[in-house]
Amino acid sequence: MSRVLDLARPEIRALEPYSHAAWQPHLERLHANEMPWRAQGDNSVAGLNRYPEPQPAELIARLAQLYDVAPEQVLAGRGSDEAIDLLVRAFCRAGTDGVLICPPTFGMYAVAASIQGATIERVPLPTAAGFALDRDRVLAACSPNVKLLFLCSPNNPTGSLIDSADIEALCASLAESAVVVVDEAYVEFSGRPSCVQLLPRYPNLVVLRTLSKAYALAGARIGALVASPDIVSLLRRIIPPYALPSPAVEAALTLLQPPQLAFAAARIETVLSERRRLAERLGRLPQIERVWPSAANFLLVECRNPDQILDAARSAHLIVRDVRRQPQLERCVRISVGTPEQNDRLIAAIAAVDGDAR
Repeated sequence: MSRVLDLARPEIRALEPYSHAAWQPHLERLHANEMPWRAQGDNSVAGLNRYPEPQPAELIARLAQLYDVAPEQVLAGRGSDEAIDLLVRAFCRAGTDGVLICPPTFGMYAVAASIQGATIERVPLPTAAGFALDRDRVLAACSPNVKLLFLCSPNNPTGSLIDSADIEALCASLAESAVVVVDEAYVEFSGRPSCVQLLPRYPNLVVLRTLSKAYALAGARIGALVASPDIVSLLRRIIPPYALPSPAVEAALTLLQPPQLAFAAARIETVLSERRRLAERLGRLPQIERVWPSAANFLLVECRNPDQILDAARSAHLIVRDVRRQPQLERCVRISVGTPEQNDRLIAAIAAVDGDAR
């Protein structure tokens, strides 16, 4: 067993997990207090009258193949959010342990920590350095009580990447004291290999992946935590026994077939092309002060008057994200790359506000 589990809460390590109804699909089910008939109109494969398979074996195998890891390294959950929550609950004692985050970044890290009663250390990403991670400051801020370091790469909402050498250095330096969690929700848009390739060398590394973004399954809510088998086994103790609804699993299995994956790859290329075009066109408009470089499927845009940009988007029946409440983003909005037609409509709407026909 890996020493990384020494960092987990003792009561979680000792926890006897909930004993769910046995999964033996070759037998007719009279053991889970389910209705024996389907609901009228239920056309699902498995039948919605039946509880879903805990950690569905076929889905786990498909995700493991997608991420090039062993099945025992994969825990499937409801998006990345559930994985974040599970990690905080497993490793942080309320009022004692904490997490470290690098704002501006994805808000769920702080939310999950606050719900658990964990402390939150913050090391901001410096604007002057293009939101690049300050590795030395992060290490200096990692007190003995910090059990989880959350790194988002590409980062939401800045679109910036963390250098893989910095991630390796942090994993090595914190090997005995903290788990390094790299959230790769947008990595398919980055052109960079996933950090999963580092897992054999760093038992304290956890990588978060999702089908929500590049694979167009946000509504299915399926994410994957990829880590050592010891960490996966630990978190399986506390994940709800029937976390993934059968229709979501069926959708994912259908859309992770080779033809659909090829289609997804083509759509990713379109997003990358549109990201470049949208950044260039927005950067020419007088109301836009700066379009930050992005390795994700969105752009962080600094505006002279953010309210005007938000109103212009609404006038074109579009909505973009107001991120001004986050530190260092006082004049920024975040724009998801849309279809070419949506992007054209947004550009035209902002240009009209400026009185600029370019």
